[in-house]
Amino acid sequence: MWLITLLAGFLRFWDLGYPHKLVFDETYYVKDAWSLWNLGYEGTWLPDANPQFEAGHTDVFQSAGSFVVHPPLGKWLIAIPMALWGPQNSWTWRFTTALLGTLAVVLLILVAKKLTGSQSFAILAGFLMAIDGHAIVLSRVALLDGIVMFFVLLAFYFLLLDRERTRLKYLRMALNKSGDQALPVIFGRPWLIACGAALGAVTATKWSGLYFAVFFGVYVVVSEALLRRRLGMPNWAFNGFVRQGIADLVLMVPVYLGVYLASWTGWIVTTGGWGRKLHNNWWNDLLAFEKQVYDFHVNLRVPHSYASNPFTWLYEQRPVAMFYQAAPCPAWMHGWLDKLPNGCNTAIDAIGNPFIWWGALVAMLYLTYHYLRFRNRTEGLILLGIAAGYLPWLLYTQRTVFQFYAIAFFPFSVLALTYVIRSLWYRPHHSKRNPGRYWYTWRPYIFVYLVAVVAISVFFLSLWWGFVTPYAFWAAHMWLGYLWI
Repeated sequence: MWLITLLAGFLRFWDLGYPHKLVFDETYYVKDAWSLWNLGYEGTWLPDANPQFEAGHTDVFQSAGSFVVHPPLGKWLIAIPMALWGPQNSWTWRFTTALLGTLAVVLLILVAKKLTGSQSFAILAGFLMAIDGHAIVLSRVALLDGIVMFFVLLAFYFLLLDRERTRLKYLRMALNKSGDQALPVIFGRPWLIACGAALGAVTATKWSGLYFAVFFGVYVVVSEALLRRRLGMPNWAFNGFVRQGIADLVLMVPVYLGVYLASWTGWIVTTGGWGRKLHNNWWNDLLAFEKQVYDFHVNLRVPHSYASNPFTWLYEQRPVAMFYQAAPCPAWMHGWLDKLPNGCNTAIDAIGNPFIWWGALVAMLYLTYHYLRFRNRTEGLILLGIAAGYLPWLLYTQRTVFQFYAIAFFPFSVLALTYVIRSLWYRPHHSKRNPGRYWYTWRPYIFVYLVAVVAISVFFLSLWWGFVTPYAFWAAHMWLGYLWI
């Protein structure tokens, strides 16, 4: 596991300061993070502030509050390394996302071990995520979505720990056959409270965390009611859905809301933030602010060259180019490259490893079919994470959204792929002539597939790290033509 972690860290931290420019939405989040750190709320910046900020003149913000459309937690986290080591160093802008992106690989290994019971396939899941370009790039830019992904995975891990402990409590209750079977299971559930806190952190980073909170919360209530039914507990529906459901919400919701509100502390205790002091108290101010943010999100219809329909996310029809510019070819390329057209360029594209993404899409479709047929609990948990992160976006197909939002549920896509690979690895093929003999037909194909996955990651690495390459070499990566350009 630690070798995979080192690999993930190397791919995310190597030359993290490149480029020394605010790429894509870093123009919002990095500057907002720095003014938030200094003012306690997001200040305003002049329209031409980017060149000054990149040149090291980072205190050119103004004290007037800026209207921002995402909660503060992710920006607080981005700001901490900037405050520690200086905002003039571009690697400090991205340190938080690189760190959380690396830790997410560790979390995924732990989650996969819980779900599959296999150390080897847990390592495989971590390896696939460690070398995927979408995960690498979203860990190397200071956007909020990688932070969302980390807290979602953390909440899911806490959910698994709570499920493990709570099932044992229910088993003891069923075996004792006492009157306790009618009582809700409340005490001794620190992991459920931790899950609520992590979900609060997701929502305090981006509002899309609310979807995960609803899906995970409903799952907790429904799964416990059904567990009561399987164990033959009396009046399982009322005790499970009503009594236990209320108890579960009491454990999760207050801490969820507490974490969310705590992220607004800087805005609450100061007076210069957007919408502050419009009413008699901060609570009414915050509600009015949130209403404006809601109106912004539901009415966002601004055309953008990299906007993509959520229906296309799973097969990467329109990944986002975070950074692109022409660049002089290195000296060692001169001579033999002089005849190539368009010279050289440097680009950072959030293109995931196509073999991982397309393989994961097939795995998700198969897993959905298999779960609907056999109701396998592990498959259901994997699909829960995918559904929470993906299905709500299908309600907003006309809204301006981007492919990189998919990073929030990408770990669950990797889990689906790993789970299917594991089932094929152990699937025997029996001989018709000699039923007692069998062999594992899928293993050579899986080995070839994994070798191809590694080869593709090596091939695409230049687009994830921003190497200076000939234009023709960059163009060779645009497999879907203009859709990827």
